[in-house]
Amino acid sequence: MSSPIQRGRFAPSPTGRMHLGNAFCALMAWLSCRATHGVMVLRVEDLDPARSRPAYAQQLQEDLLWLGLDWDEGGSAGGPYGPYQQSQCSAIYSQALTCLGHAGLLYPCFCSRAELHAAEAPHASDGQPLYSGRCRQLTVQQRALLRQQRRPAIRLQVPPESISFVDGCQGLYTENLETQCGDFILRRSDGVFAYQLAVVCDDGRMGITQVVRGRDLLSSTPRQLYLYRLLGLPAPAFYHIPLLLAPDGRRLSKRDGDLDLSALRQRFSAPQLVGQMAHWAGLLPKAEAITPRELAPLFRWDLVRREDVRLSAGLWRI
Repeated sequence: MSSPIQRGRFAPSPTGRMHLGNAFCALMAWLSCRATHGVMVLRVEDLDPARSRPAYAQQLQEDLLWLGLDWDEGGSAGGPYGPYQQSQCSAIYSQALTCLGHAGLLYPCFCSRAELHAAEAPHASDGQPLYSGRCRQLTVQQRALLRQQRRPAIRLQVPPESISFVDGCQGLYTENLETQCGDFILRRSDGVFAYQLAVVCDDGRMGITQVVRGRDLLSSTPRQLYLYRLLGLPAPAFYHIPLLLAPDGRRLSKRDGDLDLSALRQRFSAPQLVGQMAHWAGLLPKAEAITPRELAPLFRWDLVRREDVRLSAGLWRI
């Protein structure tokens, strides 16, 4: 009996030019999918209209093709599971939110960001303040009064439950939803749907079977697994890869302009850059020019390192 076709995805946000960390994640997602002759999906996560730009979405497609990373669905290819841009999926997310609301799992939260950060509360596993649940017990009258003052965010109430899964790169991971996560936002007060809801809806409806992304999103996975269960959607396998760090140990950021593809394309050929990233991942013993197509047959998850990679100062100075 043949194995089911694997469906992978790369889901960048068009909020700036892709940097080296984005390219590294794209390469690893592509290799994991192509090593099993799977279907690769390109989805544009442009949830935030204030920061997303169509020009960046077009540029990231060009940068991916320059690297030798193609895709079968999404982007300019289209496909049967569209829309492939999150900005066009509000109706889908609204339907999921309504479903959870009918189950009595949602409540309005009127707390401002300043109030949340000012509260002396423990922090969730992602470093954000652990929500105290202060708005969960508001009466109907209290909520009506507060609605006159500000528009609320919508939170999902979580149970005192621990969720465990085996990550394909990092191994066993466990998180208690109540004590390490807290009730989390599904729609912001400005009406923008939260990443946690959007990514679950999209990966579920697109039949994604493997999600490859940075280790910084490992702590998001238990709450997403909880959402998959509530919405009756099949959950994919997860692989959280190491991060590429600046010489001082900080994460790469589009806001800082760290090693973006514009600078990298001036210094490296695509095979040189792919080979360097493959070496950092643990797939090659040394950095050498290679194309993604040549690298795919060599890919195995047991070769991929778990720990983050601190880049050398020499590479940093372009």
